[in-house]
Amino acid sequence: MSGLVTWQTIELPNSEPCCHIQLQAPRANALEPGLLAELHRAFNALDQSDVQKALISGGRNFSTGGDVGRFAKAARDGQIESYTAQVVPVLQGLVLRMVEMPVVLASAIRGAATGGSAGLVFASDLVVSAPDAFVQPYYGVVGFAPDGGWTALLPDLIGGANASGWIMANHRKGSEQLKGLGLVQAVDPDPETRAAKLIADIDTGTALATKSLFWDDKRRAVVKTRLEAETEAFRALIGRPETLTKMKEFLQHGG
Repeated sequence: MSGLVTWQTIELPNSEPCCHIQLQAPRANALEPGLLAELHRAFNALDQSDVQKALISGGRNFSTGGDVGRFAKAARDGQIESYTAQVVPVLQGLVLRMVEMPVVLASAIRGAATGGSAGLVFASDLVVSAPDAFVQPYYGVVGFAPDGGWTALLPDLIGGANASGWIMANHRKGSEQLKGLGLVQAVDPDPETRAAKLIADIDTGTALATKSLFWDDKRRAVVKTRLEAETEAFRALIGRPETLTKMKEFLQHGG
């Protein structure tokens, strides 16, 4: 473990084991190559264990998504294609793993869950948010195409019109709005404790059967194809001069 992500087995209130995966990287857990690689290592460790429940949490901000500053630097240095390859398909792989894992995954979110990091929320089986938590796409602001499942997962969760309008209008959805959409199951000042209680209270067999039936082979294959399409769309837009201009403007305004 590098310290960007930590994982350990904890005991739930009902004494069941649970893998607690914590994002604790600088710059508000921005999705850069090191953090994404560590998240895959955490999932590898979970795969190799017999633990069937996991909790994902961040710090004051769950994650602010892709590091626009690093994308902009890579563009200026002529390295945008290689940097994108270290971030976007790796994130897409994480989202797909979450859907496919025979593990009940809960996320506890505080503050921002923006850009591609929202995919970790969309792919979770259960979510508890702090009152200050919010999800916002930001794609149009910086000229990126959606990734992380905004078009691969979200339409099936809240409807195509709701998902498309949210991305295009760049709306910020707070905790109560997220709960109203069914993306969050509870709002609590201590989301980590509430999420642990929530997954402790559900029957593991029922939860895993539900997940398996919901994410059957056909639906997983569709999601995989859609995630790959997101990656290609991201690659098509990231190298545009206007995208670099938008990134510079975003960074100049404190983004």
